[in-house]
Amino acid sequence: MKLIEPKNFFAGIWKENPIFFLMLGLCPLLAVSSSLKDALGMGIAFIFVLTGANITVSLIRRFVPSHIRIPVFIVVIATFVTIADYSLAAYLPKLHRNLGVYLPLMVVNCIILGRAEAFASKNNILNSALDGLGMGLGFTLAIVIIAILRELPGQGTLFGIRTFGENYKPFLIMIMPPGAFFVIGFLIALKNSIGGRKRC
Repeated sequence: MKLIEPKNFFAGIWKENPIFFLMLGLCPLLAVSSSLKDALGMGIAFIFVLTGANITVSLIRRFVPSHIRIPVFIVVIATFVTIADYSLAAYLPKLHRNLGVYLPLMVVNCIILGRAEAFASKNNILNSALDGLGMGLGFTLAIVIIAILRELPGQGTLFGIRTFGENYKPFLIMIMPPGAFFVIGFLIALKNSIGGRKRC
């Protein structure tokens, strides 16, 4: 395998986007995508945890016996989640409160654990870092787009700033769970229609 393969970075952003293609990690996506601020905060935390976990797993992969690799990977992921959790609690307490339980639940997020097992445990550090960044940015791109499409009609705001004037009547279903499912379904259909359909 080459030392650096740029395709490992770009695959997660579009072709193998963890939300629109793999349809993983939908739980935090549904929960925190009603606000653009919260979505962006979750995305940045996700990039940090996924990239850090990928790099660390790649570093230790040759020293971890195969029969205990999953528990070891979970400990690695939990370490980075704890760093992100405590950092947000210390420096951005309001965002930390808004993200709630979905931030510590990243420990068992199927995207992060899946990339550690399927990619980082089999590849070098640089490619694992690229994979983590690409998948993290793909997740962040997805959650930010969904947050915009939910917050704008659902509250008439972006980043809490009113965009449609005082007389706008919010379309409240968009910031409720059905609105999240509607937006995700629409975006997945759009991606499939422009060439992102998974081939069997």
